Amino acid sequence: MSDALAPPPAASPRLIPALAVAVLLSGLVAVAAFPRIERYFLTEAAERAAATLSLTVEGLNGALRRYAPLPALVAERPDLAALLRQPENTALQARINEDLRQTAYAIGASDVYLMDISGLTLAASSYRKTLSFVGRSFSYRPYFTQALDGGLGRYFALGTTSGERGYFYAAPVEDNARITGVVAVKFTVDGFEETWRAGPATVLVRDLQGVVFMSSRPDWHFRALAPLTDAARARIEAARQYPLSEVTHLPTEITPLSEGAELWSIATPRGEAESYVARTARISDAGWDVTILLPTAPARQQALQMMAIAMLLTLLLVMAAAIYQQRRARLLERMETQRAAQAELEARVTQRTADLNLANRQLQQEVVERRQTEQRLRKTQAELVQAGKLAALGQMSAALSHEFNQPLAAVKSYAENAMTFLDRDRVPEARENVTRISAMTDRMASISKHLRNFARRPQEEVGAVRLDAVIEDALSVMQVRLKQTGAAVDYTPPEGPVWVRGGHVRLQQVVVNLLSNALDAMTHTPAPRVTLRIIARDGAHMLEVRDIGPGIAPEAAETMFDPFFTTKAPGGGLGLGLSISYNIVRDFDGTLEAENAPGGGAVFRLVLPAAAASRAAGTAAG
Repeated sequence: MSDALAPPPAASPRLIPALAVAVLLSGLVAVAAFPRIERYFLTEAAERAAATLSLTVEGLNGALRRYAPLPALVAERPDLAALLRQPENTALQARINEDLRQTAYAIGASDVYLMDISGLTLAASSYRKTLSFVGRSFSYRPYFTQALDGGLGRYFALGTTSGERGYFYAAPVEDNARITGVVAVKFTVDGFEETWRAGPATVLVRDLQGVVFMSSRPDWHFRALAPLTDAARARIEAARQYPLSEVTHLPTEITPLSEGAELWSIATPRGEAESYVARTARISDAGWDVTILLPTAPARQQALQMMAIAMLLTLLLVMAAAIYQQRRARLLERMETQRAAQAELEARVTQRTADLNLANRQLQQEVVERRQTEQRLRKTQAELVQAGKLAALGQMSAALSHEFNQPLAAVKSYAENAMTFLDRDRVPEARENVTRISAMTDRMASISKHLRNFARRPQEEVGAVRLDAVIEDALSVMQVRLKQTGAAVDYTPPEGPVWVRGGHVRLQQVVVNLLSNALDAMTHTPAPRVTLRIIARDGAHMLEVRDIGPGIAPEAAETMFDPFFTTKAPGGGLGLGLSISYNIVRDFDGTLEAENAPGGGAVFRLVLPAAAASRAAGTAAG
């Protein structure tokens, strides 16, 4: 028997060479596999970049298509041609200035302005601003000369007056089939960049000279991926597209990755290099190159993880083979030792079996007793829940009496009036009184229905329930008390159903208890207010119930969920509401916590597991 229980023998010296071989093989496998694994994850990142690129290009194209026809539409206004004929007409100029300002506001443009054939701005939407376009010449802009030639002018540049980046569209103004001026519309690109910065990818847009004029990274504005040629500098300076002093080189090394995808290495001011997977598409109409960049670090991290897994698997396989051979050699020896020990073990098993049978019978008896105790506890808990409901209804009894007596008195008055109208053959007035009686009874029936549903004993299993519907029912039950206390409720229902694990009636009791406690806490608070919020978490939904009362005393924080603990005056409650609520939530695999709110008052957080989609669908169907 002592041999059978002895510790296993030390590892054989033959395992050391096997371990060395395993390490060597795993290293060779990792070195050979890493480039392929890395390329796979980089290509996968490139596919994600392609999807983002498609959405980005579509958004830019949509904006370009939306603004392209606007200059031609504005140019058709007769008063523009009239101002071009009479540029000294200040009254007409003032009217057109205001008209252009309202037009710019309506179409969401940064500026709308009118120029004569010399490029001088006669009227502009910016006439109220300090940096107004009125009186300034833009004859040097390509969009002006394109429109003056009878076509649609378009151009991207940094505004020489406003200092804002924008895209310009321009169209000719014709008077008796003769071009007499140009209308230009400018829209800014800041909105696109704000949207891009919220995403995981880096976006940059370059012009035909290779200058980055739009990017989710502001520090890349007016950076050129390659040094500008003299011809490019001359074109930029002639059109005053950007200040040449701000156009600097952004050192970038580009290598092919796969079809349509590239690897970019961009130097930083600190001398380091940032590596990206890049996808680029051309917007031909605008002459833009749109590029999406995703960092390569996550892909390389995934490749390293896969390489580590490959090394580990290789090491385990080699070690397993070596261990198998070692154990096989010792198998016969162990079998003999085990046969000798088996006889002794059988004798001990026979003795212990009798002991185990006795212990098993005792355990079964304990299980029966514990089940009976659990049933009694559950019955007691159900009775406490029901007692808590009836206590809540008792607190609202006076208000409920007023809530029912007032409609009943109105019903009686309307009925007497109806009889009087019938005696006088005034049927329409009698019908109106009967209609009001029906509305009053519907209101009392609605209150009665919610109270009846709230007071009944729950006969339900734990399943998928709508948390938003539970809150609405609880607010209906508490409507009378809320009205009585004058408390305001700050609650915005969610846009769709919120499914959680629980039981409708019992979960309604929990929400009613939390609302009732909040109202009790604000008894002496002027302008009481209760705030309810539903917040989605990972795999769960949280309901926050917050009041503006005095908050939770430090000595009550640890024991507030204990049975019969209460801070109310004698006769104000049994101290069971929070204890019952805590246990109900625990039955639903949820949590109930409380703390003082930062701005004052107390906040209770009820967290319940989100119901599975299939279970929620089935419950909804039923």
